[in-house]
Parts: sequence; structure tokens; C-alpha cells
Amino acid sequence: MDLQFNQRLAVVTGADSGIGLATALTLAVEGARVLMTDMASDTLTTAVNHVRVAAPGIEVEAIPADLTSQSDVEKLLKKAKDMGGAHMLAHLAGIRGAAGDFVELTDSGWQETLDVDLMGAVRVCRAFIPCMLGRGYGRIVLTASENALQPYAVEFPYDAAKAGIINLAKSLSKAYGKHGVHVNVVSPAFVKTPMTDEMMQQRAQENGTSVEEAEQSFLHENRPGINTGRRGAPQEVANVIAFLCSDVAAYVDGSNYRVDGGAVETAFG
Repeated sequence: MDLQFNQRLAVVTGADSGIGLATALTLAVEGARVLMTDMASDTLTTAVNHVRVAAPGIEVEAIPADLTSQSDVEKLLKKAKDMGGAHMLAHLAGIRGAAGDFVELTDSGWQETLDVDLMGAVRVCRAFIPCMLGRGYGRIVLTASENALQPYAVEFPYDAAKAGIINLAKSLSKAYGKHGVHVNVVSPAFVKTPMTDEMMQQRAQENGTSVEEAEQSFLHENRPGINTGRRGAPQEVANVIAFLCSDVAAYVDGSNYRVDGGAVETAFG
């Protein structure tokens, strides 16, 4: 399928690994110029080189940014403007954040998680939407989670932040869809990323098992709705993001695409 990117510029956050890297790679291979950002400059450099090798002749640049910092977001915006301005924004940066017994979670734990996962999305959207409105064209894809629709005990701040992402995207689509800026969401579940790798390593250590055994027990005990019986691959989420960034999805706006292997038990939401 021709996604018709035609050298348009895509900004990808959380791009040094996992779904973010897979998304940057997919967009570049499909013909989009890519500006990648993440917090750590060393891993970001490695990721950029990987994308450049996979998409020869495509412009791929990077700039480190902490999306909890307004000044860093402004630096990212300036870099994008120097490259001609962003047509697409795929926002994949996020953390699991504070987790545990609800009554033991502190305000600082809540605030950190919300600042990264919800306010990070607010900041990048606020930065890039005016430029998109100026050209009458934009595609924004935000990242929620199965947790937004099927919350799990112990991940209270994350659950709340990801539910907020879906409502943020819907509100933005109502405000700006008529002006050519479309905003959608992907909601992955148990995808192989550094975040879930860390969770499985911790589980393996606690249970005295291998990581593979920890993963299988987690699927059986905690995610029985995943029909595929495995963790998802970052590429499987990136494929949906690329579709939503493209003109092939020109009639899709304000939607939430669940890329979850069936994890969410309800047919609605």
C-alpha cells in the first residue's frame, strides 16, 4: 500500500526504542522525512543511524528532548520548523510511572506519571498544532493503552493518564478536524518494549523463574484476553500508526485503535 508520505516531515517522540523506533523506521521506509526525539542522546544516535541505514536517501534527524520541559519542547518545534515544519506527529514517549497500593501512592508519584504521560502529550500537541493549522494539514497520533479502557489495580496513575489521552485526542479532533488536522489514538497492550521487558525481568526475579516463564505466567494470570498468546511486536503497532498518519486514513478522526491482541474484553470503547 502506498501511504503517500511524499517527503512530508514526521516528528516521532519516544523514538530511541520500542514502538517509537519502529514507527520512525516505518515512516521513513514509506517515504516520510523523520525527526526523532527522546531523552538520552546516545541511544537516540544509535536509533537514528539504524533508521538511516534502513531508509537510504531519506532525511532523518534527531534532537534530544525532555517533554516535561517546555523549553525542550520549544527546541524540538524549532528543529522541526528548520526542516520545513511537521506534517505528522507520532507521540510515543511515556512511562509506566508510579505503581502499587493506591493508598500508598504519593502525590509526587501521581504528578510525575501525569506530567510525562498526559501533560507530555498536551505540550507537544500545543506546540505543533498551530503550524499544522497554518498549512491546513496535520496528522497526530497519540498513544494510550489497554489500561485506558480496562484499568488494572496497582497502575492507577498510568490508567488515569491513558484514559485522559483518549479524551484529549477526541477533544482535539472536534476542535481542529474541520481545519485539516486529524488526531487519533493507538492503544497497545503488552507489547515488547523496554517498559514491559523491565516488568517481566522484575516478575522473573520475584518468582525465581526465567523471563520467558514470567511472560507466559503473566499472560495466563493477568492478560487472559490476549487471544494471540504472546506479547505484541513494536512493528505491529507501528503499522497502525503509519496508516493513521497517512492520507489513506483521511476519513479517520478522533478514533482509538486498539492494537491489543484482544486484551480488552469488551467490544465497545
